[in-house]
Amino acid sequence: MPLYDFLNEQTGEIESHMMKISQLDDFKQQNNHLKQQILGAPSTVSGTGGFKNDEGWKENLARIAEAHPHSALAERQGGRSTTKAKVSEIAKKHGLNNKGKYNMDL
Repeated sequence: MPLYDFLNEQTGEIESHMMKISQLDDFKQQNNHLKQQILGAPSTVSGTGGFKNDEGWKENLARIAEAHPHSALAERQGGRSTTKAKVSEIAKKHGLNNKGKYNMDL
């Protein structure tokens, strides 16, 4: 949600208010003492914390990669058995993992 800056004409201070763009016009009508100040593009607040890759998330990624051995995630995630890695290499060599497209050059 964007943050909007307003000049409070009663106190002379600049205030920031977070609201949806659809709420902006109603907010301006209800607060006549606030005049919108455009100091730059509206700032957005996307979240309050960082993303943590804990063991549970890594386990989920490993299960998804195992279920889809020919995906890019499987190649990045690793954790495949030697047999699955070899099968994947052979399939890639012969074009068998191109989402249904086969290399028929002989």
